[in-house]
Order: sequence, then structure tokens, then C-alpha cells
Amino acid sequence: MERILEGLSSLEFNPIAIVDIGLTALLMYWLFSLIRGTRAVRLVIGVISLYAVYAAAQVFGLQLLSQILQTGAVVGLLALVVVFQPELRRALERIGRVGSMGWLWSGSHHAVEHIAAEVARAAAGLSSERVGALIVLERETGLEDAAESGVMLHADLSTDLLRTIFTPRTALHDGAVLIRGGEIVAAGVMLPLAETTLHAERLGTRHRAALGITEQTDAVVVVVSEESGTIALVERARIVRNLDEERLRAALVALLRPGGARTRAVFTLPPPGERSLRARRRLRRAEGSARAADASRPMATPAADAGKQG
Repeated sequence: MERILEGLSSLEFNPIAIVDIGLTALLMYWLFSLIRGTRAVRLVIGVISLYAVYAAAQVFGLQLLSQILQTGAVVGLLALVVVFQPELRRALERIGRVGSMGWLWSGSHHAVEHIAAEVARAAAGLSSERVGALIVLERETGLEDAAESGVMLHADLSTDLLRTIFTPRTALHDGAVLIRGGEIVAAGVMLPLAETTLHAERLGTRHRAALGITEQTDAVVVVVSEESGTIALVERARIVRNLDEERLRAALVALLRPGGARTRAVFTLPPPGERSLRARRRLRRAEGSARAADASRPMATPAADAGKQG
């Protein structure tokens, strides 16, 4: 015990080393969160396995295998840049987003309310008609390269124009609409599909495209399902389903207003259908309790009734 205490007393804590370890841990966690849920996880496991084989070859003195792995490592560095190109692009984009001055965006609250109201009204109308739609709202990250893949419009944002663009059997129906501020920049835009493997197989093309653009940028995407007519909101590769017009409008205001502040209550409230379902369940439970209470009461017999009358 005395030796342990002497060893602990001899330890010197360097504040710089502690900060260094903390920053390294944060960097490793950030890198892990960057590739989590993507195909890059298996590639990282493969690289670690090759490094383990190289370390074992060095320990056991396998010169030929070590030489081959060392030669392949030079080419492998260039190959890793190509293989991990989407992850590297996403990482650099996030770093640039932190260093940008987008948080000083001067958009007025009235403009945000107008954008949210027009998009929510259009989504509700398309949902009632079972017409699919994909609406991308640009925030801090520029989407000019994506806009160039579609048809440039630069038209004022309106509900009627959005519903006209997504009219079935038209040239721009299958693409996405890109909105910047109060302007429809482009229609028929092609978006990258999601790289995350989680739930991607069970989603349609519109939802996968919404996940793909929100994985790489900070855009907000509204998706209207053509099959079910449900409205979904996608932000940072997270989907909120079964929205109505009012909840969608409130969520868009919370996400688009200056500073990008969020309101958790908007995303935690159950959708109207679920709220009505819960109300019906409570009503059934109350009716069942009333029936059970009536059944537990003693029933009056005819003899007893005759005695009371006499």
C-alpha cells in the first residue's frame, strides 16, 4: 500500500498533456460519428485488419509479407482518399460550416413565416391529393451545384407554383425543388441518395434522396409520399413523419429562423392521427370501466321488487 501511495505521489499531471488527450478523444469521437451508419465503417475495419496483419508480420519476422504490405501502403494512401471521398467532403463541409458566418443570417422573422406557411400549405394540398413532392430549403450550406442539375427558375415562392411543379406526368414532377430564401431557385433537381444503411432499404427514392442531401449539408427537406400521402420533415439525416400543415409550419419556422434555433416540442408532439387514436383508446377504457362497474352492482330480483311495492 505504501508503494502505491509513493507511486501516486510521484506522478506529475501536466495540464498540456491533459488538454492534448482530451482534444484527441474529441477528434476520435467526431470521426466516429462522421462515419457511423455508413459503408465506411466496414472499410475502416478492413484497414485496421490489414494493419494488425502488418504488426503480426513485424513481430514474427515475416520479411516478405512486411515488404509487400509496406509497398501497398504507399498506394493505399491514395486509394483511401478516393474510397473515403464522401466522408472527407462531409468533414470539410462541416468544418467550413463552423467557421462560416451563417449564424449571422439577417433573414427577418416575417420572411421565415412566409416561407414556412407557403411550403406547409403546398405540402398539405399535395398530401390530400396523394401527389409526391420533394422540397429542399437551403440554409447555410450553398446548394448551387445541386441546382445546376435541374431547371433554373428563380421565381417567387408561392403555394400555387409549388403545386403546379409537382403536377403528375410533367417534366419536373420527379425531381426536387430547391428554395433559397423566398425564391424557388430550381426544379427537377437531382439529389444524391442516402449513404447510411440504417432503414435505407425500407425507404422510397424521395426519402432516400432527402436523407442523402441532409447527410452532406444542413438543408431542410420536406417529403410528401406519393403512396401514403404522409408528410415528412428531414433534417440532418433524421426523419419526422406524419406531420400536418400546422406542425410542419411550426417546425420549419423553428429550423429556418435566424440562428437555426430548434423547438423540441414541435418534434415531440404526437401527430393528429395518433392524438385522436389515443383519445379513442381512453374513451374505450372509460366505457369498459363503466360497464364493469355496472356489472359488479347487485341485480334486483322480482321478489324483492314485489316486497318493496307491498
